[in-house]
Amino acid sequence: MDLSAITREAVLSAIVECDELGRHRFLDRYGFDPARQYFLYHDGVYYDSKAIVGVAYRHVTGRPLTAGQFSGGRQTVVRLLTRLGFEVVNDEPTSPRRRLIETLETLRIASTADGPARHQPITLLWAFGKASHRHPRLVPWRNAYAELRDLMREYGQPSSRPTPEFPIIALAHTELWELRGHVGNIPAAHAKPISWLEEQDPHCGLPAWVYELIVSSESARTEAITTLGTRFFGGLLPEALLAEVGLHQGQNTSTTPSGGSHQLSTYLRLCQTVEAAEERGDHDRTSTTAREQPVRSAAATKAVLIRSGGQCENPLCTGQPNDVNKNGDPILEVDHVQDRAKWGRNHPIQMVALCPNCHVIKTRGRTGEQLREILLSEARARHTAWISRA
Repeated sequence: MDLSAITREAVLSAIVECDELGRHRFLDRYGFDPARQYFLYHDGVYYDSKAIVGVAYRHVTGRPLTAGQFSGGRQTVVRLLTRLGFEVVNDEPTSPRRRLIETLETLRIASTADGPARHQPITLLWAFGKASHRHPRLVPWRNAYAELRDLMREYGQPSSRPTPEFPIIALAHTELWELRGHVGNIPAAHAKPISWLEEQDPHCGLPAWVYELIVSSESARTEAITTLGTRFFGGLLPEALLAEVGLHQGQNTSTTPSGGSHQLSTYLRLCQTVEAAEERGDHDRTSTTAREQPVRSAAATKAVLIRSGGQCENPLCTGQPNDVNKNGDPILEVDHVQDRAKWGRNHPIQMVALCPNCHVIKTRGRTGEQLREILLSEARARHTAWISRA
């Protein structure tokens, strides 16, 4: 079977269809088995590569390929997806925790006259501290620069200048960091990037999968901090640095080991309830109030609120109200990123908890459409981060 007609846009359309239906319904609808070896990795989510290619064929020719019409091996599906610019991973995905530690262990160590340069670990510790207190995931470069410069001046090597631009750009070329809101390619770290950062002022921070892991797992957070201490600080991180970034052992964070485990099991149970309802066809039901509209899932809403930890899930949120509602809960509104009234999927993978400010911007703001794309990616990445811990 000739797969050469398949385009990148067709693959992206198949991915969107999979997100809207859910993995199991997508595979059942088109008659594919779950992948056993090759997975398409896109925007923090793993997809069954052969099924995606088979459905992508429909978006080009008008009819999908069946599983028996083509091979899902290295010389067919993997070669096609790689040629189209997608990442394909072999075998079952590595657990997020192992993936984080392995990436930290392979970070390049630059040398100074006083020992290993510390700008990258200081930047990561600063971001870990933000995550552990559920501060916004991404912050403007100018804000990050001001905070990181002071930390580097205080805790960097004596022979190093406080230059946050270099670790920000260097980390952006790894899977541990995200830059959003810039135009064009990210420059190389050695290319004097500060003028580019000042001109673009992108938002920067941990990607969603790292953020959620740091938030939800104290043991993963501790292992990551220890790894950085061992590689860059001779095994002993300054207590004052940990305290300043919000990672000191005695400081309050958003989760506890027991609470995190309970919340994870509850989140998974609620998602299973949602998916069972989808299998029964409840997704397609309507309710009649003043007008007929698609039903909404209370289980999905509760799952999203658990996942949010009481904080707005917009990674660009500029600050939610400090007040709480009459029940003492955070003032958050659970939103279907793809409007439920237009049959958007009733599942946490396409839903987010938003503060009133962000909700209004998404629904009525001039930049609402751009924010919708960001939130759709965020919901998918956060949901995937949670279920991958199971």
